[in-house]
Formats: sequence, structure tokens, C-alpha cells
Amino acid sequence: MRLGVVDVGSNSVHLLVVDAVPGACPLPAADISWDSPLLNHLDDEGHLSAAGFRALQETITEARAVARQHGVSDLSVFATSALREASNSSDVLARVRDEMGIDIEVLDGDDEARLTFLAVRRWFGWSSGRLLVVDIGGGSLELAIGADEMPEHVASVPLGARRLSREYLPDDPPTDKELARLRDFVSASVANRLRPFRQHQSDLAIGTSKTLRSLARIAGAAPSSAGDFVRRVLRTEDAVNLVDKLASMSTQERAKLPGVSVRRASQLVAGAVVASTTMTLLGVDELVICPWALREGVFLTRQDWIVTL
Repeated sequence: MRLGVVDVGSNSVHLLVVDAVPGACPLPAADISWDSPLLNHLDDEGHLSAAGFRALQETITEARAVARQHGVSDLSVFATSALREASNSSDVLARVRDEMGIDIEVLDGDDEARLTFLAVRRWFGWSSGRLLVVDIGGGSLELAIGADEMPEHVASVPLGARRLSREYLPDDPPTDKELARLRDFVSASVANRLRPFRQHQSDLAIGTSKTLRSLARIAGAAPSSAGDFVRRVLRTEDAVNLVDKLASMSTQERAKLPGVSVRRASQLVAGAVVASTTMTLLGVDELVICPWALREGVFLTRQDWIVTL
């Protein structure tokens, strides 16, 4: 069966289409993204504007049309922190449902962590032992740890790269004062949630998300063209050193670095601060980068559910 998911995130709206067969690895058939209407249409109070709603409608309509062109028989739409925290979120969801006939499932942070953990577990398998998973999104940081397919502990902290860039790093490049203030805030926020993740030793520490992949690429990891099965890591030492390097560059200069998109260049300093701080406080030497994350977790859950019908 050909399944599709539309991920309405803070940076992009992402359509992923896979061929799903019970007991088999989902085989990607299409992978398309658009700039998220949530990127520029949320005001300081988190209200999605009328223009933003129209842009959201248009983007979902286009994604649905593309999914149909690819023969998708089961399409689900979900959203994460940006829409979840919009002050008029319920109104937006109701209008999308009434005017488009689409129910957008809004995931909470703990659900994001659990679904991402499932994807990571399936990718690395049981032989990888006890997993610690770190995911840095546009709106939040998710942590999860466990030995099974369901994590034993999860945490979602509002430390997304886009959110922090907007709130703490208004200048380009950021000033030393802005950077110091951000470091202090991230350190305190992460430290307050660490205890369950430090109590239990993990066999493998994993990083997911575009932010961590970009940081690993800048630090020398293989490009995406090398394929998903090449081992990529982000060392804590490299993540720490990248903060000052990236903070000394403008957004335009960062966008020229390997593995950095124009869309995310402005958020990379904040992402590096979150990554380096979290890795240091967790006491890990490196994160192994996993190509699967939240969207794949949604697919796997959907595929498992279909099998039981």
C-alpha cells in the first residue's frame, strides 16, 4: 500500500510518500517540501494571520494533489510545535477540517519523542541495545531513552532552533551578549530535565533532525549523496567548536557551508548551542546520525496499525 504523510512544521511542510508492505522496510517513493506558512505568518503572540491561513490551505491542497498523483491511498496530515502553540490553533484546525475535509493531527512533544524513538529503534535494530535519542526541531528539543520500541522516559523542551533564533538572536551575526544569554538559558532549561536520562546508561546515543545532520556535515560527515547507510556522527567536541565558528558568520555565509540550506542558515547558531549544550550535559562523546525521524515514526505506526486490521 502506498502511504503518504504531510508534516506541517515550523520550517517546512513536508510530504513523504512510501510503499509500505507488512514486515518490510518502508520504501520511499517521493519526498517533497515547501516553505512553511508558519515560518513568516505567526505574530509575536503566536497568532496565525489570515494570509498565513490561506498559505496553509494552498500548501496542503498542493501536497494533497501531489500525493494523489503518486497514487497515495492513505494520506495523513500532522503538525508539531508551531501549530500546536499558535494562539488560534483550534480555530485554524476547525477551519481546515470544515473547509478542506482534512483533520490535522497535532502531536504533543511527548508523542514526537516517542514516534521518533520508534523510528530510530527500527533503523538500528535490537542489537544496538539501549538507545538515547536527541532530536532538535524548529520549535522544540525532544529527548528519549529506552531499551524497547517504546521509550521509558521522554522530554520535550521548548528549545527549537527557530524559536530560539527569533527570541534570543535578533542580530546577524549575533552579538557576544546575545550568545551568552542564549547559552545560559539553554543550559538551565536542559539541566532541569536531565535526571531521567543520566540515571540510566545507554549503549548508543543517536541524533535526528536536519539541524544535527547539518552540523555533522559541516564537521566533516559524508554528504547526503553518499546514501543513508554511511555512518555519520557529530562529536561533542565538534559541536562545541562550531558554536563560535557559526556565530562569527552571517546567515549568507552560513548558507554556503556544506549541508546547510538557505531556509535553515539563520537558525544554525541556536541549533549548535542546543546540540553542544545537550551533548555536554548528557555526558556523551558523540551522536550517531539517524536518517529516520518523526515522519518515519508516523509511517511505521500507521503501517503497524493497518496490519492489525
